[in-house]
Amino acid sequence: MPLTFDLPLEQLKTYLGKNPRPSNFDSFWEQGLAEMRSIDPKVELIKAKFQSPNVECFHLFFTGVGGARVHAKLLRPANAPTPHPAVLLFHGYTGDAGDWVDKLSYVSAGFTVAALDCRGQAGLSEDNGTVTGNTLHGHIIRGLADALQGSPEKLLFRQIFLDTAQLAKIIMEMPDVDENRVGVMGGSQGGALTIACAALEPRIKLAAPLYPFLSDYIRVWEMDYAKDAYKELQEFFRHADPTHQKEADIFEKLGYIDIQFLAPRIRAQVHWGIGLMDTICPPSTQFAVYNKITSPKKMVIYPDFEHEILPGWHDQVFQFMMGL
Repeated sequence: MPLTFDLPLEQLKTYLGKNPRPSNFDSFWEQGLAEMRSIDPKVELIKAKFQSPNVECFHLFFTGVGGARVHAKLLRPANAPTPHPAVLLFHGYTGDAGDWVDKLSYVSAGFTVAALDCRGQAGLSEDNGTVTGNTLHGHIIRGLADALQGSPEKLLFRQIFLDTAQLAKIIMEMPDVDENRVGVMGGSQGGALTIACAALEPRIKLAAPLYPFLSDYIRVWEMDYAKDAYKELQEFFRHADPTHQKEADIFEKLGYIDIQFLAPRIRAQVHWGIGLMDTICPPSTQFAVYNKITSPKKMVIYPDFEHEILPGWHDQVFQFMMGL
C-alpha cells in the first residue's frame, strides 16, 4: 500500500472529525424540513426531446424552499411492473444532471430515475437566493456572511440539501414508484448530496456515495487543502476575515452544512467508495462521516487512487441497487 498524505488507515478508521458542531444543529434541520414539507411543490412534467424505446423522458420542475424552481431529469420505464423501484442521481460540483443516455441502464432494469440539477450550477435549476457578500462563485460560502450575522438558513447548501429530500419525497409519492425501494447515489458533491438525502429522507433504502465533498472543513483547512473544490474557504478569509478574528465562528457556521453531522440520521444501507490518495476530498474528511453512520455499511477502498474514476465502481453500485 502506498504511503498516504493523510492519517494512516488504522487511524482513519476511528477518526471522528474536528469541525465544531453547532449546538442547535438538529433543530436547524428539523425547521428546514418543516419548511420544505409546508411547500406546495407545484410539480410539472414536460416531455423531453430526447426519447428512447420503452422509456418515457421528462423535465421535472418543482418549487423548493425559498420559492426557487428546481429541475431534475426524470426517466421511467414505459411498461415496468407497478410499483417499481427508483434511484436518485446527484452530480459533482458546478456540474449538471448529465446526459439522458447515462441513465438508461437503470431504466432498462425497471427503475424510475431522477437526476437533480443543483441550484445555481450548470443545469436548469433556479438560484433565487438573496445573500450578503460573495456570489461570483463558491457555493460553500454562499450565505456564510449572513450566517455569521445570525441567519444560517441562508446558506445555499441548506437549500440544496433540502432539494434532495424534496425530490425524494416527490418521486416516492409517484403512483408507479414503490416508496420503500428507493436508492440514491453520486460522487464528490454528488456523494455529499447522497449522504444528505439519505439523512433527511429516512425512507431511502440504499445509498452509494463516492468520495463525498462538504465535510470537516476545519480539517481541510489545517491540512492546507483549501484549494481546488475547497478554494473558496481561503477566499472567504482573504476577503471577509483577513486576520482570522472570526475563524472559530466561521467554522462553526460551516458546521450547519457539514455532512458528518447528518450521518447519524441515516437508516439506509451504505456502499461507500474512497481513494486513499484523494487530495480533493481528503480521506480523513470522508472517514469523519463514515464513522458516524450507524446503519449497515461497507467501504470499498482503492489505495492507489485519487479523486478520479475508480475501476469497477459503477458496476458495483449497479449490482448494489439491484437489491431494491
